[in-house]
This record gives sequence, C-alpha cells and structure tokens, in this order.
Amino acid sequence: MKLLISLVKSARKYWVYLVVTLVGIAGGTAAQLYAPLVVRRLTGMAVERDPALADLALPLGLLLAGVYLAQAGFSFVRSYFSHYAAWKFVADLRTRVYDRLQILSMKFYHDKQTGQIMSRIVNDTNQVEVLIAHAVPDILVNFVILIGVATILFVINPVLAALSLVTMPLLVVLSVWFAKKVLPIFRVAQQILGEMNANLQDNISGMKEIQVFNQHEREHDKIDASTQGHANAILRSLRLSAVYGGAVQYFSSIGTVVVIAYGGYMALGYRIAVEDIVAFLLYLGMFFGPVTALARTNEDLQTAIAGAERVFEILNAEIDVKEKENPHELSNVRGHIVFNNVSFRYTDDQEVLKDISVEIKPGERVALVGPTGVGKTTFVNLLNRFYDPVEGSITLDGYDLRDVSLKSLRHHMSNVIQDVFLFNDTLEENIGYGAPGANETEIKNAAQLARADDFISQLKDGYATMVGERGMRLSGGQKQRVSIARAVLRDRPILILDEATAAVDVETEKKIRDAMDEVMENRTTVIIAHRLSTIKKADKIIVLNEGRIEDIGTHDELLSRGGLYAHMTEINLYA
Repeated sequence: MKLLISLVKSARKYWVYLVVTLVGIAGGTAAQLYAPLVVRRLTGMAVERDPALADLALPLGLLLAGVYLAQAGFSFVRSYFSHYAAWKFVADLRTRVYDRLQILSMKFYHDKQTGQIMSRIVNDTNQVEVLIAHAVPDILVNFVILIGVATILFVINPVLAALSLVTMPLLVVLSVWFAKKVLPIFRVAQQILGEMNANLQDNISGMKEIQVFNQHEREHDKIDASTQGHANAILRSLRLSAVYGGAVQYFSSIGTVVVIAYGGYMALGYRIAVEDIVAFLLYLGMFFGPVTALARTNEDLQTAIAGAERVFEILNAEIDVKEKENPHELSNVRGHIVFNNVSFRYTDDQEVLKDISVEIKPGERVALVGPTGVGKTTFVNLLNRFYDPVEGSITLDGYDLRDVSLKSLRHHMSNVIQDVFLFNDTLEENIGYGAPGANETEIKNAAQLARADDFISQLKDGYATMVGERGMRLSGGQKQRVSIARAVLRDRPILILDEATAAVDVETEKKIRDAMDEVMENRTTVIIAHRLSTIKKADKIIVLNEGRIEDIGTHDELLSRGGLYAHMTEINLYA
C-alpha cells in the first residue's frame, strides 16, 4: 500500500484523467449491473404470456440495446483515459529516474551495471503502466461489480444468495496465499531480466574482446543462463497462476451448481419465479467473472509491484554529494585551490588518500605523479566534487566546495580524461558539447589548436562525420584530440588533464603540448601524465605514494633530492 500511495502521489499531474477513468468505470459498471434487470423483466413477460405486455417488449429491447451501447462508450472512456494517464506517467517517471541518475554521485555507480540501470528505466517502468492502466482499474471495476451483484442477489433471494456465495471465504484465503507466494518470484524475475540486459550490454560493448580471445562459448553460456533463468522464474509464477486460476474457476463454478440445483428445486416448489432464476444465473456469472478476473489481475499487480519497487529504489537512492540549501554561486574564479588534511576512501577498508594538504595557486601548473593506484585520479575526482572527502576540506578561492553549487563549480572547469567518451553524434557536436552555442569557426579553431583538424579535414564529411557509439570509428589518439579540442573550446579558468596525450604518438604529443602551453597560460592546471616532457615544465610536481604526499617540488628540485621521482625517472617510467 505504501508503494501504491507513492505512485498515486507521483501521478497527481494526471489525476484529472484518472478521475475521468473512474467515471468510465462507474458508468460502465452501472450499465453492466442494470442490463440483467432488463433481461429479467423481458423473461418475466415471456413467462406470463400476457398480450397486454407485448407493447413493452420493443421499448425494453431498445432500452437493453441502449444500455449495452452506454456500456461500450464507458468502456472506451475507461480504457483510453487510463492508458493515456499511464503512458504519460511512465514517460514522466522515466525522465524522473534519469534525472535522479544525473544527480547521484559516482559512488552509486561503483557496483551497478549499465544494463541493470537501463532495465529499471525501460522494463520496470513498463510494469507501472500495467499497474495504472490495467491492474488498478480492473480491481476497482471488479470490486464494485462484486459489491453491486452481491447486493442485488440478496435483494432477489437472500437464502439462494448466501448459498451461492458460500465459497467466497475460500477464494479470499486463496488470493492472499497467491499474492504472498508469487511476489518474491516476480521480484527474482525482474532481477534476472536486469542481469540479462546487463550481460547483453557488456557483451555487445565488448564484442571485439570476445572475438579476439575466442570466448564465444563462454559468453553464450552466460547469456543462455540468464535467459533460461528468467524463463524459469516466469514459468514458476505461471505454475502457481495455473493452480490459483484453476482453483478460482472451480470454486466459482460451485456457486452456479448451487443456483441450478437448489434454485431449480425452489422453482418447482413455486418459491421463486423463473425470471429470478434467470436473473440469478446472469448475475452469478457476472459475479464470478470478476472473481476469475481478479485472479489474473492479482498476477499483474504482483508483477507491477515488483517492477515499481526497483524503480523507486533509484528514486529513493541516497545522494552522497549533496548541495546546501542555498549554495554559493561561484563567479570570477581565479583558481586558488587548497586541500586541507584531505582523506578519502571508497570503502571502509580501501583508503586511497591520506591527510593530503597542498596549495595550488591561481594560474599555477601542477603535475601529479606516482605509481599506479596511489590516488592521482581520485585527487581530481574530489576537485570536480564527484565525491566528498571523508576527512578534511577542499577550498576554491576560499570557498569550501561543499558550500558552493555543483553547477557553478563544474562550470568553471574543463576536463580531459584518459578514458575519452564521445557521443554517437558528429565531430562538430562532440567538440562543441561543453560550449553550447559555439559557432563553426570557434569549433574549428579549437580543433586546430588540439591538432584534431589534421585528421578531421581528411574525412569525407569533415566535421559532420558521425563518430559511432563511444567514438568507435575513431582511433584512440583521434578521440583524445577531440577531447582536448572540447576542453579548449570550453575555455575555463581551471583545466584538468588526466593522461590527455597518452594515446597519441610522440610527434603528435609534441604538437599538442606546444599548443597546450598556450592554452594553459593564466589557467590553474592540474596534470596527470606519464611522460616526462609533459611533467617537467610544471610549476609544481606533487609526488604521491601509498595515498600520501611523499614530496613536492619542481622537476630539478625533485631530481636533486633523489627520492621516488628521481628513481622513477631513472628507470624511464617518466621517459
């Protein structure tokens, strides 16, 4: 119920359509309940064989046709407006889930697969449509019909009504049992479906690796296991549904048997009119129809609840990196960065940075060096505020990063990362991604500075060339140059270069470095690199080792001290 209430509150924008749906439900149900009364009257006239009543037959027939027409009209209103509200709500819900994903910190994604998340946005939200457009309206309709029919049956003949409904307590117990048994199965089915999507996404993205390492059979077995697992989970639920549906149908039929047997006995004794028996059978069919329908609806309801739970897990996920209620909006940033006793760990037993204190002055070029896994990328992730320090603070121009708005913080930064991501769009759109509104000349100038224009101008479609998913139509070096062009065009006071030229050849790297010298002028720049040529011009080199700052100085100062940096240079780690 708590989940259903949350869904209803979330759908308040479409309440008016749901109200129209309720009108359709009420009108259609009233028409459905009224029709047997007209049939009852027509049957009574036929039994009485009174010529004086003959003139009423045609009007009653037309009335019955009108009732059925009204029932069809109300059915359309109910069906269309419930589906309209449901699909519009699902569209909004998918956008809400995506918006939530955009503000969740990187910690949320550590143990999540892309396919799993996509399954929640697409597959699980589809189940919410089933809930709003089918399950809830069907429950309302059938519940109203049950109450209405039961009332009419007791008005016609209380004794026969009580006998015909004797199996109802068993049906209620059976429904509760079914709900408890089947919901966990549907939860498992939705989870397996998410895993299957995750495996498919991974395998399609990694198809080159699968083929290179001849792992076709291994990946076939993995996909087959998830598809078969999902099918088996669904079959377990269907087995329960078959037992439940059969039991409901049997107990429903018992009521009909009672009416035919005992009702016939009463009719022979002239204790009940024939037309009442006919009406009783019509209404009883109408009564147990909803009971059988509720069995199917119960299955839809449990599936929808399982899907909705997975959707709301994202919507209710905790945001680790939170903004203050009225955060400071940065402007005219100079780029004065200070780490004050900063410590950070991804998990309780995985401390990455320990007691980091360092000052980066405005316009200063700072390089981060050290062995793999010592926290260099974590350093810049904290600066971008993808995470918050576990201890200590980071300030920018005197403001604690936790006190400023994320939008204004990231607005003043340009990033070039090693694992370049390009959207499946044109080169022009990818370069201009960080600077909306940039014109063709500005985009081309940035590309020239990043030495990307060299290869773009050779392409048939030039800057209109589609790069493919994740830029798969480009080489690693070409993607990096596009990423650098994107950062150059963005033109921000703080520049972060994380292995910006790792995938380019030495000659291209020299050209880019010369161009970047120009770009880094009067900008605060943080550099992560493994090439000495990139590092040695830095104003300050920070040597990290086992999560701590081991040394700070210029290239010459660090060499003269003969520490870790000198050793790494000596063994050509920074050659």
